[in-house]
Amino acid sequence: MNLSSPTTPTRGVLFVHSSTSALCPHVEWAVAGVLGGTPDFSWVAQPAEPGTYRAELSWQARSGTAAKLASALRGWEQLRFEVTEEPTASSEGARYSYTPDLGIFHALTGLHGDILIPEDRIKAFRVKVALGEIDMDTALDGLLGVAWDAELEPFRHAGEGAPVRWLHQVI
Repeated sequence: MNLSSPTTPTRGVLFVHSSTSALCPHVEWAVAGVLGGTPDFSWVAQPAEPGTYRAELSWQARSGTAAKLASALRGWEQLRFEVTEEPTASSEGARYSYTPDLGIFHALTGLHGDILIPEDRIKAFRVKVALGEIDMDTALDGLLGVAWDAELEPFRHAGEGAPVRWLHQVI
């Protein structure tokens, strides 16, 4: 049995934190191109940025689908989103965060939603710290996606009367 099989089923959530009304149908088309069928988006006003809309979509598909969704949506100037993918017996989970100003951030996630930092990324940042290119706090913030979390946090709150879904909660 190939443990890295891309056919392993998993689940995830696409959080569109903000999109202009003109971009909403394009988001739906891009997602349909990855997931197939017609995704069921329920767009609501995004109070954190008046004139924009937010939506959430739960999905079930093969491992690696979060990467495909992030690739299909990245680069659009009036879009902020996150895609999560749950881990499986043969793959880690994933989180992709995108903002127009910062671009894309990718992190592997564990069973409880914690960010898992691969050894080679830690080693690379240690070298940058040793060379004086960055300090340790900046390196750690980069590995954890702190800038993306800071920019997206106001958008994660759905507003009055709308459901709020947290990306993960560690108890």
